[in-house]
This record gives sequence, structure tokens and C-alpha cells, in this order.
Amino acid sequence: MENETQNPRRLSELSTSESGVITKVLGHGSFRKRITEMGFIRGKQVTVIKNAPFMDPVEYEIMGYHIALRRSEADLIEVTTADEAIGRPSVPVILEDETANRFLHEAGRTINVALVGNPNCGKTSLFNLASGSHERVGNYSGVTVEAKEATAHHDGYTLQLADLPGTYSITEYTPEELYVRRHILERMPDVVINVVDASNLERNLFLTTQLIDMNLKVVIALNMYDELAASGARFDYEALGRMIGIPIVPTVASRGEGIDRLFDRVIAVFEDNEPTVRHIHINYGEDIERSILSLQNLIWQNCDIVAHYSSRYLAIKLLEGDRDTLSLLRGAVNFGEIEEAVERETARLERFYNDKAETVIANARYGFIAGALGETFTPGTTDKNRKATRIDHIMTHKVWGFPIFLLLMWVMFQATFSLGEIPARWMESGVEWLGEWVSGIMPEGALRDLLVDGVIGGVGGVIVFLPNILILFFFISLMEDTGYMARTAFLMDRFMHRIGLHGKSFIPLLMGFGCNVPAIMATRTLESRKDRILTMLIVPFMSCSARLPVYVLLISAFFPRGQGLVLMSIYLIGILVAILSSLALKRILFYKEEAPFVMELPPYRIPTGRSVVRHMWNKGSQYLRKMGTVILLASVLIWALGHYPRPAERDMSAAAAAEWQAENSYIGRLGHAIEPAIRPLGFDWKIGMSLLSGLAAKEIVVSTMAVLNNPAEGADSVLLAGGRCGRRRLRRRWPTRWTERRWTEL
Repeated sequence: MENETQNPRRLSELSTSESGVITKVLGHGSFRKRITEMGFIRGKQVTVIKNAPFMDPVEYEIMGYHIALRRSEADLIEVTTADEAIGRPSVPVILEDETANRFLHEAGRTINVALVGNPNCGKTSLFNLASGSHERVGNYSGVTVEAKEATAHHDGYTLQLADLPGTYSITEYTPEELYVRRHILERMPDVVINVVDASNLERNLFLTTQLIDMNLKVVIALNMYDELAASGARFDYEALGRMIGIPIVPTVASRGEGIDRLFDRVIAVFEDNEPTVRHIHINYGEDIERSILSLQNLIWQNCDIVAHYSSRYLAIKLLEGDRDTLSLLRGAVNFGEIEEAVERETARLERFYNDKAETVIANARYGFIAGALGETFTPGTTDKNRKATRIDHIMTHKVWGFPIFLLLMWVMFQATFSLGEIPARWMESGVEWLGEWVSGIMPEGALRDLLVDGVIGGVGGVIVFLPNILILFFFISLMEDTGYMARTAFLMDRFMHRIGLHGKSFIPLLMGFGCNVPAIMATRTLESRKDRILTMLIVPFMSCSARLPVYVLLISAFFPRGQGLVLMSIYLIGILVAILSSLALKRILFYKEEAPFVMELPPYRIPTGRSVVRHMWNKGSQYLRKMGTVILLASVLIWALGHYPRPAERDMSAAAAAEWQAENSYIGRLGHAIEPAIRPLGFDWKIGMSLLSGLAAKEIVVSTMAVLNNPAEGADSVLLAGGRCGRRRLRRRWPTRWTERRWTEL
């Protein structure tokens, strides 16, 4: 038995810069499962980095990673001083020749490959470089929220690549972990590329040990190898590959280095020509191995199950209390015996070890990793977190953290408005010139009116805001790629916790400023079902880029000074409404439901120009595609509803005809029908129809206003764009009592 202190301290009691060694992890359920998988096990040293501005949560360093925990959760971890700590566990390896290949494949030149790895290990960067795809890359967990598929060609082979969500382990703790496991077990890829962060080997290899248990064909991509080399560390990765039976290839995905060598090994493994490959069993200790064998004997009685899944893997998951695996075996002929054996063996192990079975198995996995790295890896003398720590002393300071955050937000919104105004004016002039040119070369008639007023006036009224949107996404991309996005969650957790949300909920909420759809999809990265649902419900209150054209239009018209501050205030009002809604929903639907705060703080990295430009281009192209489809169709439809029916009197003056058209067209009739409902707001029927058209896409509000308010004299198809001329245009186009009253006040 190990010697432990008589009065162990709690992790929450350690002061800043103080270190301790974990002696015991208390608690149960989802917290215990996640905390052990993140490396908080007996014998690991943990150091307090700093407290958040409100003294909660607290940032810790363990195994080279920076992790944030709430104090209430750190209070469930017992620690002692380093000189009293227990020694590092050592777990031997049992090797076994693999006589049968579970993944028999037909002779062919197509290889199905799944990319699996921890969040923020560079999976998507490797996927993009290998396949030429343009998936989003970010320096925080949860960028890939579903499987992305693409094709790569190498040495005469076609590789069907699937970029799976980042996951720390293959459990049932989060939806993406369950998704990754089911993808592997059900799709059965020919080869799995396990992307490992070379600068954080011990934590990343935890997932590798689970892949070993699953008896898969695996190739390890030792990514970010340049960071390992720069730290001065020495790593005999070939020896480790021979030890675990998995070929290891160093890569630097951000620069495309090592991709060809990686694919060479993938093909060799696929063709069974890789001498490194062999199947091993991780020895979990005599007592656990006896329990595993006992369950395997029962699972082996089901030939159909054993044909699809590794019996050893299933037995281990059952001992870990995995409910999804138990459901998988529910159709077994001897399910009752299996269920009874699981309860019996789990109870026996927990009595023997005086700990949860899943924690004991996690300890054994990390013991195996520690033993393997002890023979092949020599740490460097350079502290890889030194730069991040210096930056965090300022960026997440308990006093200056919030002011810096608010300052960065103000700079983002002010730049979006001020810098975007210059190219917007150029585009505005170009679209106006195009409208006048088309009017000059085409004869009068419905076709010219359709092109000038419907297409150019409608779509052009929205396209001028493209520079503003690109600038906004430029700043969001910088926040994501540098790693500051995760720091915002650290800063905001105490506040988010007060309104019933997890600190990580701040990331999809911040993404909502770009687009609500991917923001809602990003909520899948939240472990708690309550957090996912609650975050999805309030994401629409975040002002996405589709609303930016309307904001810029109104601010240009009514606020000649302090426009960036006004724009920021609109965003803050949306945040305030989201907060109030979250508090109400928390009390009504999710009372007393809470998830632990365990979040990785990735190291700061300099974003590549390729990544930033790709992000901006993706969002800009989405905006342009929407203008060429939804907005174009809506503009034409709004124009047609306003253009027909035509007045019967041919001797009617142009002004009288325009007035008759506005009142008696199809859209005029519909607008007058809904006008009583919106009149109390000070809106006329034109604004009401513009709001109604926004149900299809929010940008259409501006294009609808541009079409409906086209001047009767036909002088031009003036665009409702920002800038110094915005107020003059708005007044000329909206001759309502509401706007006249506002201009009198101004």
C-alpha cells in the first residue's frame, strides 16, 4: 500500500504557483469520468496557474496542459506535496501475435480512412492539406462538430478521408465521443489515422490505448513535431511504434510536412506490408485481467457480436460502466448472464481497489503510457507554456482581463464599421453606375424595371455590406486561431455559471455573431444536455452577420457620430436579452442541473494567413451564394408583387401612377392588410413588408426596402448603403411620419 498523508489537502486549497501531487479523486458520475480521462489521476503533479477575475474557476497545469476547473470541482481532488507523493505507476505490456485480421478487405485501390484525435491536435489541418478541402480550422476544441469527408489520391490509391470530431477518449460522455465510436464500429474504416499532438504525448496517447483495445489498424500521425523538436526533447518514436505495434510518422500539418510519408504507411498497413504492425494487449493487472477474461468468455458465446466487435474491447467497456455497450449486447442470447457478471465483477474490483472500476482502468492506461514513454522519451529543457503563461498574465488577469476583452470587442466592431465603409462606398458607386448604365441601354418596359429595380436595386442594396462582413470574420478568425477564444470562456465561466450555462457555452454564443447556424451546431461540443439545449435556445439572440446590413443602414442614417459604439450597444442589448432568457429558462426547465467545468486552454499560436483568408473567403462566398439565390429570388418576387397590376389610365402622370402603384399593387394590398398590426410601432406598410420578407433571410430586409422605396421619378436606383450619404437616402426613400418625426428631433 502506498503511503499517503494523514490529512490530505484539497486541490482547491492550493494557492497560486503552488504544486501538489494527486492522491485521490472523489466524486462520481460524469465528473469522475471526465476528470480521470483528462489526466487527473493518482501520482500526477498539478500546479495552480491563476484564478479567474472572480476567483473562480481556477487554471491548473497538468501533464503539460492547462485546464480550468471550478473550485467546487477542485475540492473533490485530494493532493499532497511533491516530496510525499506516490511513485509513478508502472504497467507491463502483454504482447499477442495477431493471427486473424478482423478487417478483411477485397483487393482494390480505395482505402477508407478515419482521422481520430484529441481536440486541437491538428486533425482538420491535416485533413485540409491532404485532401485540398477548406474545412474550418481553429485553435480551440469543438471546431469539427460532425464528420467531414473528402478524397485524396496517393501512389495510385484513392483515400476516402473522414475527419471525425475531436475527442479525448472513446466513451459515451459527450455526443461527439459516442459519434466517433459508432462511426468506427459501424463504418469499420480500413485504417485509422490517430493524430497525436507531439507536444503533449502523455495525454494524447490515452485515446491511442483505447484504439489498441478496439483491435484496429492504426497509423499515428505525430503532429506538431516541430514544437517537440524546438523544446529540446528527444523522442525515439520508432521504438515506441515497435513497442505498441503502431507505425508512427512525424508531421507538421500546418505546413504540409510528412503527409506523403504518412500516406505511404497507411497504404502499407492497408496492404499488410508494414512490419511494425502487431496487436498488443495492455495488461491492466491480474485482477482486472481476470474480470476481462470472465466477461469475454460470455461474450464469445455470441458469434454475430464477436464477428463485428473485439470481445476484449467490449469487456473493458462493460467494466467501465458504459451503458451504450450494455445496450449493444442487449440482443445477446445470454444477456442476463452478461449483465449479472458485469455487476459481480465490477463490485469485486471496486471492493479490492477501494475505487471506481473506470478510474482503476484509467490509472492502468496512464501507467502503460508512462512506462512506454519512460523508455522512449526524454523531456526538453524548454518550457513550452512559458510564452502562453506570460501572455495570460495580461489577457486573463483578474483585474485587466475583462477590460481587455471589452476593448478587443469594441475594436472589432469599430473596425467593422469604419474600415468597411471605404470599400462599401466603392461598391455602392459601382452598383449605382451599373443601374444607370442598364437604364441607358435598355428601352423602357417591365424587363428594364425588373433588372434595374428588382435585381440591381435589390441585390445591390445588400452586396455593399460584404466588406463589413469580411472584416467581422477576420477578427473572429484571429480570436479562434490564436487561442484567445478559449480564454474568453475562462473569463466568462463565473458569469455564465450564474445564468445557468457552462463557460464553454460562451464559444458557440460568440460564434453566433458570425452565423447562428454553425453556432447552434457547435453546441454539440458541450457535454451536458442541459447546456446544449439552453445554449441553442439563446443563440438566436446573438446578432449574426446577416443582421449587420440592417444595423449599418440604420446607424448610418440616424447616428452621425459614435457609430461603432452604437453598433456595439446593439450587440450588447442582444446579449442582455439572452441573459434574461437564460435565467428564466434555467428556473423553469433546468432547475438544479449542472455540468462540471473542465476545459482545455490551448497554447497560443500565430494564425497562418492561409487559415484566416480561407475563413474569410468561406463566409464571404456563403454570403455571395445567398445573394445569388435566396436574396435574388426574394428581390424579384418583391419587385413583381409591387409592379403588378399596372394602372389602366395611360394619361396618368408619373407621380400619380407611382402613387396608385404603391397603394394597389399586390404587395401594397398585403402591406395595408398588416399595417394595423404594426402601426403602433410607428411603422408603415413598407417597413412591415420588409420585416415580413426577412423571414426567408435577414439580409432581404434591406433589399426589400431598396425595391419598395425606389423613387417615383426614376432618377436612380439608389442603394440603402452606409456612409455620409445614408441619412439623405433614408429620408428620401422613407417619407413616413415616423422618419419625419425622427429627423425633426435630430
